[in-house]
Amino acid sequence: MIWALLAALSGAVAVAAGAFGAHAAQGQAAEWLRTGGQYQLIHAVTALVALRFEARGPAALFVVGGAIFALTLYAMAIGAPRWLGAVTPLGGALLIGGWLWLAWQLRG
Repeated sequence: MIWALLAALSGAVAVAAGAFGAHAAQGQAAEWLRTGGQYQLIHAVTALVALRFEARGPAALFVVGGAIFALTLYAMAIGAPRWLGAVTPLGGALLIGGWLWLAWQLRG
């Protein structure tokens, strides 16, 4: 199951980013790493839970949205141009879509 594999890898990246932010980064870079890691980790776990409910579409949005949201923040933390932050909300929109889709599928 590709989405479960990607969710697990996403969790690993999130922990690594959070650790880097806590121990090796300072200032705004540390904040971006912390925020990205938190969102990515939460949504990696949520994707795995969604898959247990056979909610593959929402799981995909959690993995892809989490990656876009977090990776744009990680990139800025290591020196990418700040305009990349304009892409971050696209990942957030996918995450919101994943939650709404999951709610729709679980509505009973």
